[in-house]
Amino acid sequence: MTIVPVSLGDRSYDVLIEAGALDRAADLLAPYARERLIVVTDETVAQAQLGRIRHPNIIPIVLPAGEATKSWSQLESLCDQLLELEVERGEHIVALGGGVIGDLTGFAAAIVKRGIGFVQVPTTLLAQVDSSVGGKTAINARAGKNLIGAFHQPSFVLIDPTVLDTLPARELRAGYAEIVKYGLIDDPDFFAWCDEYAGALLAGEAQARERAIAHSVAAKARIVGEDERETADRRALLNLGHTFGHALEAETGFGSALLHGEAVAAGMGLAFRFSAERDLCPESDAVKVAEHLRRVGLPHDAISAGVSALGKRLAAHMAHDKKKASGRVPFILAGGIGRAYVDKTIPLEDVADFLDRQRA
Repeated sequence: MTIVPVSLGDRSYDVLIEAGALDRAADLLAPYARERLIVVTDETVAQAQLGRIRHPNIIPIVLPAGEATKSWSQLESLCDQLLELEVERGEHIVALGGGVIGDLTGFAAAIVKRGIGFVQVPTTLLAQVDSSVGGKTAINARAGKNLIGAFHQPSFVLIDPTVLDTLPARELRAGYAEIVKYGLIDDPDFFAWCDEYAGALLAGEAQARERAIAHSVAAKARIVGEDERETADRRALLNLGHTFGHALEAETGFGSALLHGEAVAAGMGLAFRFSAERDLCPESDAVKVAEHLRRVGLPHDAISAGVSALGKRLAAHMAHDKKKASGRVPFILAGGIGRAYVDKTIPLEDVADFLDRQRA
């Protein structure tokens, strides 16, 4: 068992990482369950994992699987179901699923009765190492991804790596993108570890998988503790690859054609290539990042992500970025592997031209 604290004053909580923890969920969630345990999940996870939570009074709310569930209509449906259950402010609801379920459930918890508690039980690698920790909750809008939401911290996060055994290989690879991201941000030694052990991790080697999850959670907890609401540049570093990636997702319709982690991987490759082109990052580092992503089966640019749109069109998607300020979109660029930084001076026209050169 590994316990990683997320230190946020009176909103602090623990992240528990333990193989087989889901089978003990009734006991581990007892402080948050009272007489009943309301579990929000999706159809896929309900079939694969819900039965492992052996609580005497479990009340499942099962939603459709997929990114389309992060919508106004599903948020309304979930809130109505919670109110029909007469959920009280002192209760906690459980998000059992990937990033979609975690984001949607957390947002519903933030707004129902002006705030109820919730617990994250992430079932995808991406959610375990990223979205379940830090309190960002949201739904998507026509204008872009995660544009409607709130900061609402969970009370507890329970991570069981064994749930990944039922995850498709493509989903595992997509989640791995958020693991290697921590090495690229500020930890070149961890990137070197990933470069050596990524194959074992993706193949299901338990020790490699648990180490990667614990290291990633600790890295995110440290950054969130320093900059919870992204008011400084520290937490913004977690968006490495996301500005490019979200544009690629928007172009493909936020569907199964391009998973979020795949888009982030392509976005990281583009961020390093863009940095190298502007002489900010060694060319060799940009090549090393692209080769690593390619070797593990992830895209490293727009073309390998299946997106051939003109740069101007992709830049137009970026113009809707929720972090935009004073007319400029902040980009996470790199001085090298482990040396990411925020640049708020990049014109979108430059990015569009760069993307067209990459496309050519």
